[in-house]
Amino acid sequence: MSFVATGWQVYAVRGSPLDLGLVGLAMFIPLPLLALPAGHLADRFPRRTLLAIAIAIEAAIMIGLFAVTRAGANTTWPFFLAAFATGFAAALGYPASGALLPSLVPREILVRAMALRSMAFQASVIGGPAVGGLLFALHAELVYGVAAALSGIAFVGMLFFRSGRESAGGSSSGLAHLFVGVRLVRRTPVLFGAISLDLFAVLFGGTVALLPIFARDILEVGPAGLGVLRAAPAVGALCMATVLTRWPIRHRAGRTLLVVVGLYGVTIVVFGLSQTMWLSLLALTAGGAVDDVSVVLRRAILPLVTPDDVLGRVNAVEMVFLSASNELGAFESGVAAALLGAVPAVVIGGVVTIVIALSWSRFFPALARVDRLDELRPTKTAVP
Repeated sequence: MSFVATGWQVYAVRGSPLDLGLVGLAMFIPLPLLALPAGHLADRFPRRTLLAIAIAIEAAIMIGLFAVTRAGANTTWPFFLAAFATGFAAALGYPASGALLPSLVPREILVRAMALRSMAFQASVIGGPAVGGLLFALHAELVYGVAAALSGIAFVGMLFFRSGRESAGGSSSGLAHLFVGVRLVRRTPVLFGAISLDLFAVLFGGTVALLPIFARDILEVGPAGLGVLRAAPAVGALCMATVLTRWPIRHRAGRTLLVVVGLYGVTIVVFGLSQTMWLSLLALTAGGAVDDVSVVLRRAILPLVTPDDVLGRVNAVEMVFLSASNELGAFESGVAAALLGAVPAVVIGGVVTIVIALSWSRFFPALARVDRLDELRPTKTAVP
């Protein structure tokens, strides 16, 4: 909900696509700086505690945005500051969150568990933007009030959460241990190929940051329409996640990953060229569906090839890749739209994504050769 409101408010202040990109840049800055320390914390301390602290920070951010909106929200700097704080919370919480689920289920059903988790997440992504757009149309600050209340509920729930296994705890805190995740990713071609594929595909093929421009200037559907556009990819992802819980991908997982990323690029091109709401929604929905296959496969590969005692640190490395693709990708989209226009920026990004998917089997043949995910085994670490 808050992303819909923030995007609309930032673009409304000066009508600048670059401001939308700067929000993504502000959110990105803390992530690479804090990722490795946060990953190390996730392997030394209870992961649920770290995640609860991150949620509490997010609740405080929502309260701050409520106050800013109530005061008029006629400058952009408070939103940049809130984006920076959101990046800080994400840097703290993501490694712990990513390491939590694999401790709860056997590896034999991990792909289905990842798909089920994706269903829960996508359900919130569907409801959030749609409800957020409607609440914003009724009363702008109402969005942040509801978001703060829901974050508070999540915080209380996390305090009562119990995981099957906690972090390793008590490990050394030397600099060598801090970089274990980096070394493991670098010498595991399947993992490095999967997360770098996501990095470059979303970096150039992202459209979310530019949706306020399409909603306001191209499709002319207003803030409620923006909420629907933001929810469309999640609708497709939820449908696909439902399918994957029933029929998980059992063979040719590597090839499937490359194919769906290429199809994602195709949907981006269609969205960029669309001038009608129904076609834009169809393209975004299809994009969300194929992207969810990529997300489930990548999120399953990571814990399958990573020992549990370094899972937090490897998740931290993945977070840097994801933040570079999402938040830095939002900045890239804003700059490209400011220089070329929103439509050319989106179309060119989709074409680049297709080219990346076609070339990745040459760069990472080990990834392309992956057949059954349950045949993957953890990579040994040089430092515990």
